[in-house]
Amino acid sequence: MIRMPCRVLVVGLLVLFGCLTPAIALAQKLVYVVRHAERADGGAVGAGMTTPADPELSAEGQARASKIAAMLAEAGVKAIFTTEYKRTKSTAAPLATKLGLTSQVVTAKDAAGLIDRLKKEHANDIVLIVGHSNTVPGIIKALGGSDVIVADDDYTSMFVVVPGTGTTTRIRY
Repeated sequence: MIRMPCRVLVVGLLVLFGCLTPAIALAQKLVYVVRHAERADGGAVGAGMTTPADPELSAEGQARASKIAAMLAEAGVKAIFTTEYKRTKSTAAPLATKLGLTSQVVTAKDAAGLIDRLKKEHANDIVLIVGHSNTVPGIIKALGGSDVIVADDDYTSMFVVVPGTGTTTRIRY
């Protein structure tokens, strides 16, 4: 039988360890981050060419969006975030439909606001973020992940981030 002073010491240590648990325990379990799928305009801009400000997905991009939905259908995703552009919304749409979720739109320029929303609204959730080649690296870094590079022609990378741990895994699909 444990004596009273010893019991108080054990309870005190448990409280102390609870207080010392890093803030990351309050963050998301896992975040999947992908760049939008292939654009209908190919994303190419050359001499005399212009690209639409908000192109649709190509047939290949639509197929890739369906592949993301198949890959993450049973991953436990509870929230999906996209930017305001058609290509990110269309990339997320098959998974959102499959899971009965509504994608939440954040502006592409507000990575800090996105991270803040994740912490406030989706603590302990598994989340999908669909961004752009120039926003994905910053989002991963803001989640505490490692440095990554997403090339302009890279539509095949899915990043799995364990927020705050520095653990980032790139999956090619």
